[in-house]
Amino acid sequence: MELKVYKIDGTESGKSVVLDDAIFAIEPNDHAIYLDVKQYLANQRQGTHKTKERWEVAHSTKKLGRQKGGGGARHGSLKANIFVGGATTFGPKPRDYRFKLNKKLKQLARFSALTYKAKDNAITMVEPFTMDAPKTKEFIKILDNLKANGRKTLVVLPENSNNIYLSSRNLPEVKVITVDEINTYTLINANHLVMVDGVQDILVERRK
Repeated sequence: MELKVYKIDGTESGKSVVLDDAIFAIEPNDHAIYLDVKQYLANQRQGTHKTKERWEVAHSTKKLGRQKGGGGARHGSLKANIFVGGATTFGPKPRDYRFKLNKKLKQLARFSALTYKAKDNAITMVEPFTMDAPKTKEFIKILDNLKANGRKTLVVLPENSNNIYLSSRNLPEVKVITVDEINTYTLINANHLVMVDGVQDILVERRK
């Protein structure tokens, strides 16, 4: 797949890049995407939830009423789970939700997500650029020129640029990451992908 490279003012630079079919034109595997996104979201969970069981509730264990002849159901103490302020049966306990996935599967999921972006024509290539200072207005102007503003946009840089990151930090619909931070969830969550020229070469190099 061949893409034109644009300048930050929105005009064509006259250069074009060819995306590697082994990354941007594979047979997408939806189940791999599902597993990788599931793992990402599971890793975000703190797992600190906790409810008290009968042995933990601070109530008297005195029997509430006689066993038989009271006219109602039999009860032991206020710790029973049917009472307000009583215990919770089979409630959540602190746990770790993380689970393991193979590297090859995660790579397949990333490449599948990139393939979907390429099929949807949702990738824009832009020339390498820098910002002298963190300026959100200037960054918005760049996105407007690239017709990438107003929707969830993922900007992928070949290396870290603090000024570009700080310029985008106050924009809720924009996320700036480096090529090292690419993951399936951020790719799927974004409507449009803006890649700085050079990112595709790094992806090809790391696939080998």
